[in-house]
Amino acid sequence: VQLQASGGGLVQAGGSLRLSCAASERTFSSYTTGWFRQAPGKEREFVARITWRTGTTYYGDSVKGRFTISRDNAKNTVYLQMDSLKPEDTAVYYCTATTASSTYWGQGTQVTVSS
Repeated sequence: VQLQASGGGLVQAGGSLRLSCAASERTFSSYTTGWFRQAPGKEREFVARITWRTGTTYYGDSVKGRFTISRDNAKNTVYLQMDSLKPEDTAVYYCTATTASSTYWGQGTQVTVSS
């Protein structure tokens, strides 16, 4: 599976961005998909995921109530709506697609939040 993330950029604190991640396979709907992020000098951090079977969503504590993950299986795309952005949300954001045996990573998209 090839994943292409887009939608990153520079935004002021309190603003919003929507990230998109397009997958290359039609079987994308059977993958659990998610987002991680990594800020300079920090470990990679879980942001959100959505399960393929039920569409159940999970969020990291630092983004709960501000970020929303969703997917459009017809478009093989997963989204991350990010609202009320904070400077500490600045990071490279990576999308992932996971099966029982493998995890695939996209190339990352930079999000920078200015104070």
